[in-house]
Formats: sequence, C-alpha cells, structure tokens
Amino acid sequence: MENQKSYRMLEIFFRALRGEAITVKKLAEEYKVSAKSISRDISEIQKFLSDHRELMQNAELTYSHRDKAYILNSDEFLKNKELFALVKIILGSRALSKEDVLVLIAKLKKFTTIQDKGILGNLIRKEIYHYHEVKSDCKSVIDNLWKIIQAIEEKRTITITYYKMNRDEVKHKIKPVSIMFSEYYFYLIAYDADDTRYKPIYFRIDRISAITEHRESFHLEREYDFDEGDLREKNQFMFPGETVKIRFEFSGLSLQAILDRLPTAKI
Repeated sequence: MENQKSYRMLEIFFRALRGEAITVKKLAEEYKVSAKSISRDISEIQKFLSDHRELMQNAELTYSHRDKAYILNSDEFLKNKELFALVKIILGSRALSKEDVLVLIAKLKKFTTIQDKGILGNLIRKEIYHYHEVKSDCKSVIDNLWKIIQAIEEKRTITITYYKMNRDEVKHKIKPVSIMFSEYYFYLIAYDADDTRYKPIYFRIDRISAITEHRESFHLEREYDFDEGDLREKNQFMFPGETVKIRFEFSGLSLQAILDRLPTAKI
C-alpha cells in the first residue's frame, strides 16, 4: 500500500514536471482514491519542493484559480517571451526540416507554463503552417551536425560525400574543426587531411549526404585552432579567403545597418 502511494506521488510529480495541470478531482477518479489522498500527495510534493529549493531551482507547485488546478512553476522554465524569441529564431533560420522543427518546438513548450503553451501555439500556428525549409541533400541536418560535433570533440578524421554547387558529387577526407551558422545554412569548417598548410575549407552541412568516421585522430597546434567569434566578425556569407582591409563610401539611410553587418568597420 505504501509503495502504491509512493509511486502515485512520483507519477503526479512527473506529470507536473511535464507541464500537466494537476486536478485533485480528476486524479482521484483516475487513481481510484479519495480526493483527500490526492491532496495529501500534493502537500507532500509541495513540502519536498520547499525543503529542497536550491536543488529544485525554486520550483513551486501552486494552485491556479484561473485553471482550477495545481501548476508547477520553476526558475528553470522558459518565460513565454524567451520561448517565443527562440521559436522565432528557429523558424526564421529555415535550416531544419519541418518535422525536426515541430519536434523541437514541442520539446521547448514543455519547459514553459501551461498557460504560456496555449499563447505560444496561437502566436506561431500560421508561421508553422507556411514553414518551408531550405532544400537539403542529407536525410537530417541535425543528425549530420551531431556526428560532426562528436568528430570535432574527439579530433577524429572523417570522410564526407559532398554535393558541390554545380551538383558534382565528391568525397573529401578532412579534419573537422568548427561549425558555424550563417544565412540559412550550417557550415562545417575543416582542414584537408593531407594538407600541411592548414588552409580552411568550408562545407555546407546540408549538402553532406554521407559521413564516414575513421579511427585515426589528429592533433592541431594552437595556431591552427579556430576562433569562430573572430571569423563571424570578419567573414561575409561564409566565403573563405585571406583577410583584407578595404575602404568604402556609404551614402544610405541607416549607418547602423552597415555596422551591424560589418562589426569590425570603423567610421
């Protein structure tokens, strides 16, 4: 009997963590116990949260008069404005498939309040309906990203099957060093496996149709480590090449737009 009570309490807590509104009457009918038993379970959960505030990130199971149910709130939950900004960035990038975007948004929504889930759904419903991802040559951009991230972390050489701009299919054996995002696309920055000059090559990850991981690992001297922040400031549209200093005249209306686009520019 005691085990059943403990399991029930854990289930209720987990359901609250998933964003479910906890209703005493509904749960009493579902678990076939009295409303008092469910109320005691809720009190125990509230006491646990109160006694372990730091561990549980100040989470509280509080009663919402509007929803007529108990709702779990936490400092770790995304505020609606934060979640909305993240979702807008994901949709605006168009870099992921619609299926992946729907899965991501559904997971993100679990980290907000029950009230904010509905608001967010109304705000982005039309944008999701009209969402069109950038065409891709790979089965999943996310899967490619993860494989490459692991290869970078483990400093492991890989061979990629890649579609060039003219649609020729080629293979490259490379040392992957960095990933960046720019203008709808994720880019892999790598060195040719046999190039001792360490000249960086850029690949669009959505054009990588296959990745073969090799057992051999590589070591990079500090001078060849990649500084993504520095590259982002100096590189436009992810075209590789030598850094050059230019002087130009601008006569448009928004000077700030130029400074945003070229952060290293000086007037």
